[in-house]
Amino acid sequence: MEFQDKIVVVTGGAGVFGRWIAAHFAREGARLVLSDRRADELQRVVAELALAPDTTLCHATELTETSSILELAAAVKARWGAPDVVVNNAGLYPKFSLLDMDVADWDRIFAVNLRAPFLVSREMAKLMIAAGKPGSIVNISSGASRQMRNGSVPYCTSKTALERLSKGLALELAAHRIRVNVVEPGFAPGSEVSTLSDDYVERMTKRIPLGRTSGPQDAPGAIAYLCSDKASFITGAVLSVDGGNSIGTFETGELGNTPGTA
Repeated sequence: MEFQDKIVVVTGGAGVFGRWIAAHFAREGARLVLSDRRADELQRVVAELALAPDTTLCHATELTETSSILELAAAVKARWGAPDVVVNNAGLYPKFSLLDMDVADWDRIFAVNLRAPFLVSREMAKLMIAAGKPGSIVNISSGASRQMRNGSVPYCTSKTALERLSKGLALELAAHRIRVNVVEPGFAPGSEVSTLSDDYVERMTKRIPLGRTSGPQDAPGAIAYLCSDKASFITGAVLSVDGGNSIGTFETGELGNTPGTA
């Protein structure tokens, strides 16, 4: 129960990873601030995880709007003063050809994947500093930050920029005892915001060296580690939790066997 009564902010709290992250920290005794633009889905998460009203704050945040992010920070301040942990988990993964996509689509991807983590981190860090509280920020990136993908160029670019931003934040916030790190989760289909075809999911899964998609304990465990005292000397780091997908590609049958067999 290392996070007993710690204040943990999770954006994209109603998504696949958001639910898993919330569940992990709830088991550790944390007080949760769940942010997502889908207020009804947030309430579903609260019900599914049986979260208590006195330890949970939900906020319907539109991450493309500065005013909404400021409202989120104000709600955290009014309820608990300042967070201990911030997980910028929300993200968009649309498929677009660069020649066909609208500028509005490009702007929305970067607003959610890059601009919002900057604003959320800035506002939450200000609360931590004002309260004299050391803290931890984890930004959720992707192996796509290092490997360009056809049809996902804006996403890949936004994640590359997010990792550079994270290192910059780590540098500037170190004096305030606020650590900033990055987790690159593995492939986990099922998002209602960024839908993927069955064929795409099958092809992506076959390329993962450890032979499976990301599960409920994988990324959340890594995030919790980076936010814990065990990682008190780690900042500006990038941790891949992706079954080896970022080190290379694997196709079942290439070597005459399948993952996990001799």
